[in-house]
Amino acid sequence: MNILTYVGIIIALFFVYINFKFLKAIKIISSDDSPSSDFLKFSIVIAVKNEAKNIPGLIISIKKLFYPKDFYELIIIDDNSDDDSYQIINDAVKEVENIKLYKVGEKKYPGKKGALGFGIGKASNPYIVITDGDCLLQKNWLTSFASKFSQGYDVVFGASPFIKTGLLINKISCFENLRVTILTFTAATFGLPYSATARSFGFTKNIYEQISGYKNTTETLSGDDDLFIREAIKQKAKIGCFIEKGGLVFTNSVSSLKDYLQQKARHTSTSFYYLRKHKYLLSAWHLSNLFFLISPFLFFINIFFSVFFIFKILIDIILIKRMQKLVNYNFNLFEIIYLQIIYELLLIINIFNSKFSDIKWKG
Repeated sequence: MNILTYVGIIIALFFVYINFKFLKAIKIISSDDSPSSDFLKFSIVIAVKNEAKNIPGLIISIKKLFYPKDFYELIIIDDNSDDDSYQIINDAVKEVENIKLYKVGEKKYPGKKGALGFGIGKASNPYIVITDGDCLLQKNWLTSFASKFSQGYDVVFGASPFIKTGLLINKISCFENLRVTILTFTAATFGLPYSATARSFGFTKNIYEQISGYKNTTETLSGDDDLFIREAIKQKAKIGCFIEKGGLVFTNSVSSLKDYLQQKARHTSTSFYYLRKHKYLLSAWHLSNLFFLISPFLFFINIFFSVFFIFKILIDIILIKRMQKLVNYNFNLFEIIYLQIIYELLLIINIFNSKFSDIKWKG
């Protein structure tokens, strides 16, 4: 056997090992019976910018939460919207005591982090949870956070799937969301958290103050969740996650390829500032997948390479089938195959795009 064949075997063993971890994590997550807990006091902080069409749905979902209203406050920060967001929110929350609306003035940090920092500064409760202005919260969302925080975690994140529409770009976004969920939840389950989603993200006020808030996360406009986790890890914070029935946060995906590329450029740019160990691990994982994807073209070196692609697709099918129901997805066999290929190829495009795009926080 030549050197490339040996390299292929090593990559295959790494691929099998990581996927074994994925399957084990899914089993842990799906069978995780979180203990009942006393009601904790939360401050829900939401930074909005030009969300006039989405805010009514968000407010309704918050009012339907299965959680005592005396145990949470809602703090909404309008980040100088150009539309009617502020007025719509103001009309929706009139005479509701536990909801506070502010229009952000001078921000300490640029972009969304500045608006969030402003809102967290107004929070009066010891547990902070964050979501976005275009989200719909399931009824057990706060209960799920309370259960996890009661176990002593400093930072907690939940799952946030996209609402399915049937459009191709929506399918691509949903599939990518599922793959990222598998990665991030497995990493957190086995003590290597590196990322989350700010649509369902929480932390104690103590850890926020311990890491000086968003002070050390300003390398990029994005990353109010990922870089927060990076700083929390430096302080040896305990970081956990949950996927529980009734505890999901739904939102709409982008509706065009242009919007998708802009969104992914913003998200991918954050990964350049991960801790070194996380960058190495993610690079190894994605490169191994790319190697399996192009393996049919290496059959002339060794016939053994021709089976790599088939092996990868079979593993992907098993993995997706095991995970997707937990986050309300239902990809069929054909969709899993072609969307997995698109996902791998778009990873390459997104990396280059994030290097050269003009990254902004809405408008």
